[in-house]
Amino acid sequence: MDILNILIYYLLPFAVVLGVLIFCHELGHFLVAKAFDVKVLRFSLGFGKKLVGWQIGETEYLISAVPLGGYVKMLGENESEEEEKPLAPADLKRAFNVQHPLKRIAIVAAGPVFNFFLAFLLFGGMYAISGTQVLTTEVGQVTEASPAALAGLKKGDVIAAVEGTPVDSWEELKEMVRDRAGDPLVFRLVRDGETLELTVTPELSVVKNLFGEDIRTALIGIVASGNYRSVDLGPVAAVREAAVRTWEITELTLLTIVKLFQRVVPMKTVGGPIMIGQMTGQLARESFTYLIPFMAVISVNLGVLNLLPVPILDGGVILFLLVELVIGKPLSLRKREMAQKVGLFILITLMAVVFYNDIARLVRPFLE
Repeated sequence: MDILNILIYYLLPFAVVLGVLIFCHELGHFLVAKAFDVKVLRFSLGFGKKLVGWQIGETEYLISAVPLGGYVKMLGENESEEEEKPLAPADLKRAFNVQHPLKRIAIVAAGPVFNFFLAFLLFGGMYAISGTQVLTTEVGQVTEASPAALAGLKKGDVIAAVEGTPVDSWEELKEMVRDRAGDPLVFRLVRDGETLELTVTPELSVVKNLFGEDIRTALIGIVASGNYRSVDLGPVAAVREAAVRTWEITELTLLTIVKLFQRVVPMKTVGGPIMIGQMTGQLARESFTYLIPFMAVISVNLGVLNLLPVPILDGGVILFLLVELVIGKPLSLRKREMAQKVGLFILITLMAVVFYNDIARLVRPFLE
């Protein structure tokens, strides 16, 4: 692969995806801080040494050397840092640390919330423009001696209804069957242009879920043909579908984190920036439009991870502020600094793990 292809299909898409996600996150903090008249000193894409910067009004806008994040620096945000000069009374009222805890919670939470909102917008735009793809109810394979085979279902049958209820997608069909083990169900189907009805009794089976766990569910012994149909969505349906999809990804992300702690999901499967860059490049080579849903999914992941109650993350700051709201005063600076050191250690350890996993995935093909 030549340098131009690497630039066009890997580095540039990765920079765009990461830049949009970081910008959106920090924009949330920035806009809500401005809405509460908190003075914002710096808005930076990236950490570390300043590469370029512009002073516009009271805020300096920066692009910094380390592109794996960003920050919004507000007046009075870090009490351990001494100000260069005493604050004027007008500025003192605009410091972050003197705001009501609920205002500070809103400012801190706005970053992750904007990541969820970005995912919703991306999904909504995609569904409004392109509609959605639905897996049809055409049968691609019938398992020998299964309830479906015994009832007479055949490859190529299109299931139109179950117990008189129309089914439009394979997902709907699975939902109708899932909890009906042992119940005779009347299937209306279309075969070679003719409509007929067959009675199928689902049986309880053990299958693997997304995380490789054994679960019990009702099955009839058929496999989808793999054919999809396009469904156009109007504005209202697109918004509804975007909200559902954003919530589904959020639930899946939270469940994955739980499964990681339960050691159901191996830690070696966790990836970081390198894996995101690889996936971004692979999707870009197929079609740049594939980057839209991918960016939405990563944005949800970023929002969820930032809300985890780990000191140094937004969720940890929110936890401190909730404690302050309950007890009526902030935790001591010493306790907060100690907690932040623990949080920093956890974050560095996690980063080391994901970078190790990413590098291991890169070199594994050369060692096999």
